[in-house]
Amino acid sequence: MHIATKSSKINISSKKKLEVFAKEISFKVVKGKIFFLYGEMGVGKTTFVKYLINNLQLKFNNKLTDVTSPTFNIMNEYNVGDFLVKHYDLYRLKSSDELTDLNLFDSTDNSIVLIEWPEIIESEPKLVTKFFFEYKNDYQDRFIKILG
Repeated sequence: MHIATKSSKINISSKKKLEVFAKEISFKVVKGKIFFLYGEMGVGKTTFVKYLINNLQLKFNNKLTDVTSPTFNIMNEYNVGDFLVKHYDLYRLKSSDELTDLNLFDSTDNSIVLIEWPEIIESEPKLVTKFFFEYKNDYQDRFIKILG
C-alpha cells in the first residue's frame, strides 16, 4: 500500500484538517501496516491516531470508542472489523532493551501498528510508513510529511 510520495507535506493546522487527513488514510490502510509517528509533544500524533481509529471503526460499522494516549500503559488495543489496531507510545522508555517484552512486530499480519516516539527502535521493519509531524511559524501551523 502506497500512501504518499517522499515530497508529500500535508497541512494539518486545524483539527478539521487533521480529521480529514486521518479519514483519507483510513481508506488506504490495510492489515499488516506499521506506522511510525515522529514529532514534538503536542503536535497532533495522538489526535491523528484517535481520528484514524474512529474512522476505521466507522468504516467497519463498529461502535466508536474513546481513543486515549497509551503514554502510561505503553500500548492500547482496539478491535476494528476483523483485525486489531495496536497503538504504542514509547516516550517513557529509556533504552531499546525495554522493547523486548513488547513484541512490537510479532504477529502484525492481522493488525495495524501505530507507534509514537519510535526513535528508540534500533531495528525497524522493512515496510514501515513514517509520519513526521512538525510545527511551523511559532507553533501556529502544523504539517505532516510522509515517507514510505
